[in-house]
Amino acid sequence: MADANAENEGPLGPDGKPISKKALKKQQKQAEKAAKKEQHKQAAGGDGNEDTEKEDFAKDSYGKCPMNQSQERVERDLVPVQSLTLELAEKKKDEKIWCRGRLHTSRSKGKQCFFVLRHQHFNVQAIVAVGERVSKQMVKFVAAITKESIIDVEGYVRKVDQKIESCSQQDVELHVEQVWVVSAAEPRLPVQIDDLSRPESEDDLAKVNPDTRLDNRILDLRTATSQAVFRLQGGVCRLFRDTLTAKGFTEIHTPKIISAASEGGANVFTVSYFKGSAYLAQSPQLYKQMAIAGDLDKVFTVGAVFRAEDSNTHRHLTEFVGLDVEMAFKYHYHEVMDVIGDLFVNIFKGLRDNFQTEIDTINKQYKSEPFKFLEPSLRLEYPEAVKLLRANGVEMGDEDDLTTPAEKLLGRLVKQKYDTDFFMLDKYPLAVRPFYTMPDPNSTKYSNSYDMFMRGEEILSGAQRIHDPDFLSERAKVHGIDLEKIRAYIDSFRYGCPPHAGGGIGKRWKQDLLW
Repeated sequence: MADANAENEGPLGPDGKPISKKALKKQQKQAEKAAKKEQHKQAAGGDGNEDTEKEDFAKDSYGKCPMNQSQERVERDLVPVQSLTLELAEKKKDEKIWCRGRLHTSRSKGKQCFFVLRHQHFNVQAIVAVGERVSKQMVKFVAAITKESIIDVEGYVRKVDQKIESCSQQDVELHVEQVWVVSAAEPRLPVQIDDLSRPESEDDLAKVNPDTRLDNRILDLRTATSQAVFRLQGGVCRLFRDTLTAKGFTEIHTPKIISAASEGGANVFTVSYFKGSAYLAQSPQLYKQMAIAGDLDKVFTVGAVFRAEDSNTHRHLTEFVGLDVEMAFKYHYHEVMDVIGDLFVNIFKGLRDNFQTEIDTINKQYKSEPFKFLEPSLRLEYPEAVKLLRANGVEMGDEDDLTTPAEKLLGRLVKQKYDTDFFMLDKYPLAVRPFYTMPDPNSTKYSNSYDMFMRGEEILSGAQRIHDPDFLSERAKVHGIDLEKIRAYIDSFRYGCPPHAGGGIGKRWKQDLLW
């Protein structure tokens, strides 16, 4: 009778008491799980030992490189990210390639990890997945690499069935079999690259303030937009140099520490110079004109300019790079205007034809219309501009200078009427120009001076300079300037100087206005 009762009660536990149905069910599940785990081990070639489970067959294919102290020179070709194209995928279908870049983002899921490799303003998607050459431990290692770390990867360039819209290299991806961390970034970044790169049009998302960008300038420089801006800046300087050099100009380098204020003295920085004082140059104009008087005929310079202007606008900078040009002419200062107009056209065309990738990159963050210009450049005279502004409600006198709002409006009106974002405005009123500007011989109101505009903002100011020392002295007196303070400038014309004109450009204009 007792045996029958025990049979009805079911299996007994270690304490001799019957096991409940719930506990029994739990035991059965644990047993099934252990059996499946053992089955997976055997399928993987293991013998069931714990040591075999931890063995990593891909341990020599990933890791952190020792600090590079130039221990050895490795003969290895690193393919740039920008060169990872469909053509390369077809050419190197069965060949592995090495590539270096920053880990931009990563996303791990199961036995694979997707990540984006970025270099400068190019990026490509990569994938590392468990297989014959890649272990689960390797995938886990890649997923743990911190953002912005520099890594070397080896793998195959493969064509993708659907374009990867989030990457610059949209037609291919990297199937990676080796990953080595060259330089690890700290786990926590003060600001995210994606936040720094966010388009202005995404109003619902937070924007990074300028002070935060400047406090973390190294990270800000890594964005695709910043990379493109710097390349465009370099492109402008190269096109400036190449165009003028081809026209017979000579590049000169002018002093930046000078003994006297170059343009009157109010807006200069004073610096300690041994036992005395000196000034940071406001402009290379004096030296450009000295070069003309020295028979160099046509000169240009690219260099720092300093202005002690306490103005909180995007047009007033205390330090910027100036692109300056000066040229002797035969009979009329319009010869110089023609050269400068052609210079700008060459720069615009050169940027359009050779830097479209950079322009498109910037447009993703800062949207703008394509830049339009005419060839030859549009030239208007000041009275025409005044008439156009008056017709659109602006009250101004014939000899009034243009205000900033008037300049912007004029830019829009010229665009509507002539379909160009760039134009030259000639014959400025004499009263609003510096003392060294040559007056118009046909009118006491106007002068042989000009400004050039891009999208309603002045980007160059220039004129025919007075090259006669006596006349220059007269004009200085009219402006109330102490002749002794500019004696060296006046004396530079006493031994014969050809008629000449020129102008100065602030390099910041291209990134603010060109797109």
